[in-house]
Amino acid sequence: MNRISESVASALIQAQVPLPDAAWDVKSFLENAKTYLQTTGGLLLMALGTAGLIWGVVQLIKKLIGGQQNGKGHGWGEIVMLILIGGAVGTGGWTLVNAVGSGGQTTIEELGGGTIVVAPGPIEGR
Repeated sequence: MNRISESVASALIQAQVPLPDAAWDVKSFLENAKTYLQTTGGLLLMALGTAGLIWGVVQLIKKLIGGQQNGKGHGWGEIVMLILIGGAVGTGGWTLVNAVGSGGQTTIEELGGGTIVVAPGPIEGR
């Protein structure tokens, strides 16, 4: 072999890339799957929120231009909700959904920690 091919072969042999140090167990697999689903789900929610926001603005413009001639148009409440919720979900994505869910969980835990008063017997007069 000539010197060039020897140096190329030597470089290829010495340039072995080590495998990344990763844990190959079920726990890390599920954690990675959770992270991946949160990321892709968040992006999907952001896309849907953006679509809702755009559709709400389109309906708003149609309603303002068409006036009362459009009998089949969307109502003002629906248009406002599309714009508000679409904008919130479009900018917040998974973070918004997670925050709302965490708030709901806290409320349920606070309600569940209280005491329930039960009447000792049937209530008279009913």
